[in-house]
Amino acid sequence: MTTRSGLGSEQGVSRRQVLKTGLATAAVAAIGGSSTAFTQSQPPPVVSPDGPVIDIHAHYFPEAYLDLVAGEGKRFDASYQMTDKGFFIKTPAGSNGPLPAKFIDLKARIADMDQQGVAVQAISLTAPMLYWGDAELSTKLAKAWNDAATAAHQAYPTRLVGFLTLPMLYPDRALDELNRASKLPGMRGVYLGTNIGSHDLDDPLFEPIFARIEVLDLPIFLHPVEPIGGDRLKAFFLSNLIGNPVDTAIAACHLIFGGVLDRHPKLQIGLPHAGGVLPILIGRIDQGWRTRPELKNLPAAPSTYLTRFTYDTITHSKAIMEFVIKQVGAERIMLGSDYCFTMGYDRPVQFLEPIDLASAQRKMILGGNAARLLKL
Repeated sequence: MTTRSGLGSEQGVSRRQVLKTGLATAAVAAIGGSSTAFTQSQPPPVVSPDGPVIDIHAHYFPEAYLDLVAGEGKRFDASYQMTDKGFFIKTPAGSNGPLPAKFIDLKARIADMDQQGVAVQAISLTAPMLYWGDAELSTKLAKAWNDAATAAHQAYPTRLVGFLTLPMLYPDRALDELNRASKLPGMRGVYLGTNIGSHDLDDPLFEPIFARIEVLDLPIFLHPVEPIGGDRLKAFFLSNLIGNPVDTAIAACHLIFGGVLDRHPKLQIGLPHAGGVLPILIGRIDQGWRTRPELKNLPAAPSTYLTRFTYDTITHSKAIMEFVIKQVGAERIMLGSDYCFTMGYDRPVQFLEPIDLASAQRKMILGGNAARLLKL
């Protein structure tokens, strides 16, 4: 989830202080340094009675990526700053912070996973993503994150896998990076914003990228980047509380009504936050398809496309989670934590305990579905 805050007047802390927090260890892995120390001390994967637990929605900010934002991002008025309150990242596409150091620190991450009972995290970038630079910087940022993610996997090969990121506004460069990064150890999918620099996902600009992702048989996972709402959602954290789940539904509708799912029948696309408001509004969306002439191009009811998506468990509501499972089937649901934002779960496995599920369904959601989709 995204927390938006400006840099204000926070004072930076020294590299010595950063080292004291354990970030130096994470930085070594992020830049592809030796992982011997990690792998030798690596704890065995956590295995629940129902099999390995896999967290499909967990975020990672590598030091190498953040340093690139701080350095070359200056010409776009972007910045990254570590403070004694956490770190801040600011870009033309939005800001995030203060964020805890464990976003960066791999050892702290693994310790948290052990406490949660999570065997594997699929790590991903999060807002403000990288859709704000020119072609050169966007490509460098994508490569920096992807290289750091594969280094994290190599440091903890049984615990971490990655979703690669792409400079989507520059299709030729995005295709080159897709072809390169998809071959890196540990890469199991592609991570995209619900909108890309004001372009919706059915924009023809992205068509060749979707086609190549389909050929590579990689799942896509979405995350809100610049939620809708403008000034009306600035107060009360509404840009996140309401804007994010609405933006997820908007992205899904563009994929449905814009024909992306029909043109690419093998694409598997994951929606965050249990699909946002899409499952709840699908009856209304179907009614529009039945009655509105501008929607008649769709060959089947929008509700039939719900099973083209997968969904995580981040609802914060037993009733809503059970509703979504009933709507789309347990075979489409995967555990998610939104690590380590305040809007996520500290205990993602425990959230499922009161949910009304058969034993086989619980096993699928805890890890079986993700293991199949990610080819683990």
